[in-house]
Amino acid sequence: MTLSIVLVTFAGFWFPLIMAGLVFAVSLGVAAYSTYVERKFAAFLQDRLGPSRAGPWGILQPLADGVKMVMKEEIIPNVSNKFLFILGPAIAMLTALMTGAVIPWGPKINIGGEWFSLQVADVNIGVLYLLGVVSIGVYGIMIGGWASNNKYALLGALRASSQMISYEIAMGISVITLIMLSGTLQTSEIAAQQHGFWADGWFTWNFFKNPLTFLIFFICALAETNRTPFDLPECETELVGGYHTEYSSMKLGFYLFAEYVNMFISSAVMSLFFFGGYNFPFMDELSNHPNLVAVIGAASMLIKTLFFVMVFMWIRWTIPRFRYDQLMNLGWKILIPLSLANLVATGITMWATGKIG
Repeated sequence: MTLSIVLVTFAGFWFPLIMAGLVFAVSLGVAAYSTYVERKFAAFLQDRLGPSRAGPWGILQPLADGVKMVMKEEIIPNVSNKFLFILGPAIAMLTALMTGAVIPWGPKINIGGEWFSLQVADVNIGVLYLLGVVSIGVYGIMIGGWASNNKYALLGALRASSQMISYEIAMGISVITLIMLSGTLQTSEIAAQQHGFWADGWFTWNFFKNPLTFLIFFICALAETNRTPFDLPECETELVGGYHTEYSSMKLGFYLFAEYVNMFISSAVMSLFFFGGYNFPFMDELSNHPNLVAVIGAASMLIKTLFFVMVFMWIRWTIPRFRYDQLMNLGWKILIPLSLANLVATGITMWATGKIG
């Protein structure tokens, strides 16, 4: 009886805290070593070595970069708004880390007869939470660019705000289409509905149910994370460094780090929404071993996520940057009408097949 009470208390209070710490640590660790992998990946494409001095094969380069960022002289311009200048990178980093809280990273695991969820917070409006936190993230860039009192930084902030607002519309419409398919806003339920890989004569993953929704969401995710070819807010060729021109030391590090954390979380969200999340083929054959299913499921989720991280990097070193008018035309004249047409077509198809009344 005492053990049962301890386990219930552990499941209700301590385990979510442990999960929050794990998600925080994994997000930071993946973000740190994404910089290393991207530099190695770019070096491979361009026939050069990449990082090779700090540790064997350069694997300590992220640690060296972190130490460099902390040790560099911190400069805050006299003409800047100092409070907002500090607040900008803090918001960018905070919102990037907050999004991982509602993502189910694996099936439930059984410890001592009690079931523990590999999710920090299973809220019934998890999809709205993700969209809301992502929307707040743009304020970190806008505030940092405006508070710098630098024309290049301000132009970068304006570009970022208009770009993110534009592509959030198409992303939101694609998410509405996904909600129509799933019938829920709960992220754990979206994952559960994609159980396994094949059922009733068709694939269970949402990608196979509506691949166009995934394509729209993926393009918008590139724009929301300011990744090439959508990196106009920090376009070095015309804006020096864009919204973070005046930043140095760890404040600059926060902005750069937030981009990689956002890339990791965006990859996890795409894996969850469209590729089954922690689900994998033949998982029902292992139903007698729930903890093994949980371990393999968590590994499956991580592998899918890292795959999309590599796709982000591949696109960066393959496709050239858009002009700004091309970027806005793609968002307003192509993606928004396409996402609306996809939403209507999905609704008509679901009505015709009797899935909605």
